[in-house]
Amino acid sequence: MGRVVKLVFLGDINGAPGKAALERHLPALRDRWAPDVLVANAENARNGSGLTPELYRTFRAWGIDAITLGDHVFRDPKVVSLLEQPEEPIARPANLSVRAPGKRWSRIPASGNRTRDIYVCTVLGRIFFPLPANDPFAAVDEVLASIPERRPIVVVEAHMEATSEKAAIAAHCDGRAALVVGTHTHVPTADARILRKGTGFITDVGMCGPYDSVIGRDTDAVLRHMTTGLPVHYEMAQGDPRVCGVFVEISEDTGLANRIERVELS
Repeated sequence: MGRVVKLVFLGDINGAPGKAALERHLPALRDRWAPDVLVANAENARNGSGLTPELYRTFRAWGIDAITLGDHVFRDPKVVSLLEQPEEPIARPANLSVRAPGKRWSRIPASGNRTRDIYVCTVLGRIFFPLPANDPFAAVDEVLASIPERRPIVVVEAHMEATSEKAAIAAHCDGRAALVVGTHTHVPTADARILRKGTGFITDVGMCGPYDSVIGRDTDAVLRHMTTGLPVHYEMAQGDPRVCGVFVEISEDTGLANRIERVELS
């Protein structure tokens, strides 16, 4: 067997509880899976919506190699300056308007025993989705065509509501990406697998945050709104914090997945 890259992708870091859980569990995560590369979605890190430059620098200092974002990408406008810096491993979703600021994909340079760069991009869904976006299938094709390597190692994040759309984008990328990982719904699925042509896939990795909640928000507040229709401020929940994601072992020779399994620490 040739060289392999061990990569962990962590689900949406949800507010202060998600940040605290991640900080607490990072040593155990590293002991168990020994990842060469850590990628995390941080679009909910700022109290459940958005990312600040300060939080970005905190996650990078903890050893997170790349940060992804979703439909809350521009909730804190200060993040735009990071998105426009070529060497910062953070990118906006690739299928936003061509006028949207920021990079469409990010690069994690080779380091240590890892001889290959890794490229990361996110595409938003269009089914039941709040933020208008362009065709995610065409956007993935454009990103893959723009990467300056013949057989790159690519991670595609499908930040989507519909499970069918996530499965379809995974099939579209099969054999061309090392991993297609679903995010956004904050509920981990049990279907981590390697597709026919070698792409690792999971419909949703879940979140890093409080699971005694309604997808991260205080249950009582959500119920007040859903049962009365009255406007309610959704506070972050606190109970049962977990770190969820997916581990994938990638061949440096093929750029495809050898092994995949769920990550969950509670």
